[in-house]
Amino acid sequence: MLGAMQDWTLRVTALIDHAAREYGSREIVSRWADGSETRTTWAGVRHDALRMTQAVRALGIAPGDRIATLAMNHHHHLISWYGAVGAGCILHTLNPRLFDDQLDYIVNHAEDRVLLFDRQWAALVERMKPRWPTITHYICFDSDEPARGFADWIGGHDGDTAWVSGDERDPCMLCYTSGTTGHPKGVLYEHRSTVLHAMMSLTLPVFALDTRSVVLPIVPMFHAASWGLPWAGAAAGAKFVYAAVNDPAVLCEVMVREAVTTGAGVPTVWLGLLQHCDQTGQPIPPSLQQVICGGSAMPRSIIARFMASGVRVAHIWGMTETSPIGSTGGETADWDDLSFDKQVAVKAMQGRAPFGVELRCVDLDDPARVLPRDGLTAGALQVRGPWVVKRYFKAAVDAADAQGWFDTGDVAVLHPDGTLQLTDRTKDVIKSGGEWISSVELENAAVGHPGVAEAAAIGIPHPKWDERPLLIVVAKPGHALTGDDLRDHLRGHVARWWIPDEVAFVDALPHTGTGKISKKDLRETFRDFRGSDSAQ
Repeated sequence: MLGAMQDWTLRVTALIDHAAREYGSREIVSRWADGSETRTTWAGVRHDALRMTQAVRALGIAPGDRIATLAMNHHHHLISWYGAVGAGCILHTLNPRLFDDQLDYIVNHAEDRVLLFDRQWAALVERMKPRWPTITHYICFDSDEPARGFADWIGGHDGDTAWVSGDERDPCMLCYTSGTTGHPKGVLYEHRSTVLHAMMSLTLPVFALDTRSVVLPIVPMFHAASWGLPWAGAAAGAKFVYAAVNDPAVLCEVMVREAVTTGAGVPTVWLGLLQHCDQTGQPIPPSLQQVICGGSAMPRSIIARFMASGVRVAHIWGMTETSPIGSTGGETADWDDLSFDKQVAVKAMQGRAPFGVELRCVDLDDPARVLPRDGLTAGALQVRGPWVVKRYFKAAVDAADAQGWFDTGDVAVLHPDGTLQLTDRTKDVIKSGGEWISSVELENAAVGHPGVAEAAAIGIPHPKWDERPLLIVVAKPGHALTGDDLRDHLRGHVARWWIPDEVAFVDALPHTGTGKISKKDLRETFRDFRGSDSAQ
């Protein structure tokens, strides 16, 4: 017997329809790279997205075709998200920080038909055009030649049309992994999974958004679906403030002027903001109520400083394969009874799974054995849920197992209350004398030294212990550090047998196109490492 409720199809276009109808006058502000500024509203975004769907049809682009973007954060980019899916196409966000070979592979694997891009990436686009044969139309978001720009392209249409209808399980967005090993893999999001993810994101433990929220999404729109904020923000009717540059002075200025309440970005963004405040004597923007952090672990010192200023901090953990939110650092049931230091310690972890996500850890040596949630036993982290990948785009086999469990590649501990604590990546964990050493915990402890700007830990061969950790450090300007300095600092922060025998000092660490430290490159560079606390 079927139920007696209405069958309401979950499609992404319902989000923008809701935003325009219920919160149509709420502003969307864009601060462009050249310093200029434009303002629109949710109603304006919907109208322009409808005009874009007409423009897409006029090009002969069919439902199911891929429309790529190569752009920073601004309202034209936001319009293109809804315009692409509204035309029944699949939005494909490209990361301009990737290497040419990666962009070559991704675009051709996706078989993109249209590319919308920012003028600042024009040279990259011209260089890559001969390598992108499937792209037949190039449109610049902010062209200085109006006849070739986005506004002119959609300007010939009136928006008097309807969104393409279809099944809620139709694909709507394509995001590729960073491809640190092998080729990047495409994750194809559904309308249904995306709407469910957006509804979850509004809850208090996650983004805590409503129409009073003024959100500055510093996380790029090309990275992991901008953490789902363009979809969730429409559902909440929040005001968005976009900045096409991540300069701390610019971010601080727009935060103050637009009374931003919520910011979302990686730890380096928040570190840069605090350093700017220190250098200029400015306080943390007084309107700021919460800081959302993801991508990597936020140092405790930064968490403590924001919390001491009355700013709520929430870690989120996830990946492209989880749309991307898999856990979020809301307050625990005993929050009000905890000391400030213990509250900071809770926020330094990756939080708990929201409704819709299941987490478990399995034994690293015996994946069939599910580990207890005891806060002590580390294992390979697995996840499943309605917005978790089942199969990569164009893959022949599923990425998840028969029960839906997807192996994240992370090593973690689950606490009795469900709190997730990441300890490493499975490919980066160091096994010494049969025991596991967390490179992440070792790195976090090292960065706690006032003279350390950045640190990475990798395993190097050892004749007795199989592997021992090598700590690779970038010192802050003006600080002369030695290996003994670091070892003295680490005592009391990590287990005694974790302390590295060797510390190497370098001028800079290699990073991937998504800004993460490239352990693969470090392992290659230090493959034949010999020496005692040496500079390479």
